[in-house]
Amino acid sequence: MIRLPMFVLSIAALTACNKAPDSFPNAHITDLGKQRFARTCAMCHLHGEGGAPRVGDRDAWASRLSQGEDVLLAHTIDGFNNMPPLGYCMDCEGDDLRAYIAFMLAGAGS
Repeated sequence: MIRLPMFVLSIAALTACNKAPDSFPNAHITDLGKQRFARTCAMCHLHGEGGAPRVGDRDAWASRLSQGEDVLLAHTIDGFNNMPPLGYCMDCEGDDLRAYIAFMLAGAGS
């Protein structure tokens, strides 16, 4: 089991070391954003649960990115396949979700 503070620190380290791709330029994640990510997105995207693309796995994200930012964001907001609406982040806004997507794309230093 991962403790939340340790997980949040690892998120902060990954965020500091990587740049987001140009299509998702808003990659800055606040401390509150890191807490939200840890309690929502990370549940599936950290280990690829339910077929979710893993943080930093560009190959897994490629087909999603090829559909464009608008489609990817719509799938995030509305839910798609195993992805629940808003990824369970009911207090997230579009800019938050864009930042989380950017983080996940850059997350492993690929």
